[in-house]
Amino acid sequence: MPFDAPSPADSARARDRRHVALWLFAMCGMILVMVAIGGATRLTGSGLSIMEWAPLRGTLPPLSEAEWNRLYALYRQIPQYELVNKGFGLAGFKEIFWLEWLHRLWGRLIGLAFIVPLGWLWWRRAVPRALVPRLLGLFVLGGLQGVVGWFMVASGFFADATAVSPYRLVVHLGLALVLYAAILWTALDVLSTRPVEASRGLRRLVGATAACVALTILAGGFVAGLKAGLDYNTFPLMGGRVVPAGYAALDPFLLNFVENIAAVQFNHRLLATLSLLLAGACLVAGWRSAARPALLALAGAVGVQYGLGIATLIYVVPAGLGTAHQAMAVLVLTAALVALDQLRTRRPPL
Repeated sequence: MPFDAPSPADSARARDRRHVALWLFAMCGMILVMVAIGGATRLTGSGLSIMEWAPLRGTLPPLSEAEWNRLYALYRQIPQYELVNKGFGLAGFKEIFWLEWLHRLWGRLIGLAFIVPLGWLWWRRAVPRALVPRLLGLFVLGGLQGVVGWFMVASGFFADATAVSPYRLVVHLGLALVLYAAILWTALDVLSTRPVEASRGLRRLVGATAACVALTILAGGFVAGLKAGLDYNTFPLMGGRVVPAGYAALDPFLLNFVENIAAVQFNHRLLATLSLLLAGACLVAGWRSAARPALLALAGAVGVQYGLGIATLIYVVPAGLGTAHQAMAVLVLTAALVALDQLRTRRPPL
């Protein structure tokens, strides 16, 4: 007996859902670009070039020579100028200024690209009513990310600081990834694809892999904040040893996890290796399941990221490789979330 054709109302709802999902996927793409720009900003030392937080006035770049000189005079007051860039002139200042300005401008564009389409889709009643509070919460979270970004930058203005606080950097990165994951998960909810049949063990294994990936990325934030990638530039050994000699140099011991260059880099390597092994185990365990394409994408993404990490380390963190490594981390997280989405047993009603 043939299936009944969908009603015009059902077809309209399905079309609206696709529009909402595509908009949210586009937002994820913009955040991915933002993370990449942020990585380039950090690696080139550009993040402290703008000493003002002007959400509206700062949208436009300097439009006169007097304004350029005013901003340059502000920059010359901070330790980074005195200790790193002293005497590089207005031309040198402009080189680092533009990347930080682009980073902030892109953040503003993300806010507009979120709230304007949301208003239009809500006006057309294309957004499921149950989803509106979640989307408004995500917009607030995005605004909070801007505040946290300035909180991070301000830490680089303290005496003797030539870069931002590693702790604040990790908070800023972590919040960006939470926002990205929440928007991606919401888009997957809206699509409402049918989950595949899988064992509870496979679901738990993929969940463990996703958790390990998240921990690896956060550990990478401390590597970036401490510039730990500039040391121990060999692989797989560190200073000729599996576990570096200075792993437990700090007291109390827990400080080694966040302030000891040797321990921070080793932990990041260890977590990355564990992520690789877990992703491989997921692929083996789910090879005969309908989730195999998603698990193959996850294992492949983790493998590429692992190779990028080794190359970035061996070549002493060049800006191009470092930026690619940071952006690829978001793609690994994406693959993990998509695999989790395919294996979950039920979805919230929207």
